[in-house]
Amino acid sequence: MTSTATAVPAAASRRRAARSGIGVTRPGLAWAVPATLFFTLFAIVPLVLVAVLSFTTWNGLGTPQYSGLSNWTALLHDPVMIKSLWLSLLLTALGVAIQTPISILLGVWAAGHQRNRAVLSAIYFVPLLLSATAVSVLWRALLDPNFGVPSEASWLFGDGNLFGSQSSAIGVLAFVGAWQWTPLHTLIYQGGARGIPQVLYQAASIDGAGTVRQFFHITLPQLRNTIITSMILMVVGGLTTFDTVLILTQGGPGTDTTISAYYMYQQAFKGFDFGGASAIALVLVVISTLISLVVVRLSGYDKMRSTAEGL
Repeated sequence: MTSTATAVPAAASRRRAARSGIGVTRPGLAWAVPATLFFTLFAIVPLVLVAVLSFTTWNGLGTPQYSGLSNWTALLHDPVMIKSLWLSLLLTALGVAIQTPISILLGVWAAGHQRNRAVLSAIYFVPLLLSATAVSVLWRALLDPNFGVPSEASWLFGDGNLFGSQSSAIGVLAFVGAWQWTPLHTLIYQGGARGIPQVLYQAASIDGAGTVRQFFHITLPQLRNTIITSMILMVVGGLTTFDTVLILTQGGPGTDTTISAYYMYQQAFKGFDFGGASAIALVLVVISTLISLVVVRLSGYDKMRSTAEGL
């Protein structure tokens, strides 16, 4: 009788806790408050301030003066800005085209059980330990036309000045970007490949499917979500590349490698036009968001559901 009387208040207490959202199994919105505050303070608020500055004239000192749409009008008629957008899109497309197939192949290989795989993977991931600035300084020294590798291999590099023409300079930027960031995407694909159920490969082997057929009919379809995630990261990273251009080419020759992020830096910290630079920054945010949404829509990624149990 006593145990029954004790159980009734306990059950009522659990029901009240569930209704109030205090229960352990229903933490409620309180758990999202820290992340929401962090995102608001360091993402939403700065973005709003940049949007406001894009409608002002400000040289970094004093009080910004409202200038209406003058910054946006000047931006639309600025040939360097239009060219920088195309260059940004070109470098981003090159990054996706180069890094994606290499990352997939290396990631799938690193997920296997080959001999010395762990040691080789650790060596290959060394670029991830270096900052973009360190990587750029390294390759700037290696590719120096007077003292670097090109000066000792004229049969391959011609006059050795890889930064003297637009095509070769863009090629260098694409190569250095791939050298630095392919290991990151390889790591992403390695995790995705390890999550593929081995029973699929066992069934395919029984049916007589070889390694190549298993790769195209099992591995790639199972990595679909991972590929989309990796591509979105490449797009956002490619459009916001800055330090590599600053150190390797300084936007040259002329303005042939002046991408939008570097042009934004020039406008703000060399031309002291923070209003115009804010407009450029907002354009990059909009373009990155639109491309990401297009990738998600075309891939059907937004309609996918988790295959993990309970999600």
